[in-house]
Amino acid sequence: MNLFGEEETNKESPVEARVKILGTGCSNCQKLEENVIAAIEEAKLDLIVQYVEDMAEIASYGVMSTPALVLDDKVLSYGKVLSKEDIISLLKENI
Repeated sequence: MNLFGEEETNKESPVEARVKILGTGCSNCQKLEENVIAAIEEAKLDLIVQYVEDMAEIASYGVMSTPALVLDDKVLSYGKVLSKEDIISLLKENI
């Protein structure tokens, strides 16, 4: 309890996604998302993935061609669907 007799709740701050897929929802963007999730699971990496469709946010990364793969606000790839193996290599090189 705090000084005012109120119950304190231990609120953890939301975890920021380290991996972002920037896309418009097209089939290529969805395929990249599937490949990223499969790569993270196969490589047993502890990463949170977020799909970003907001065009203003996508543009803030300087990306003009989707899909794009972002790790810790660094654009790793854009304009193509990477294979699961390519994604594993990129993530391991940049973590």
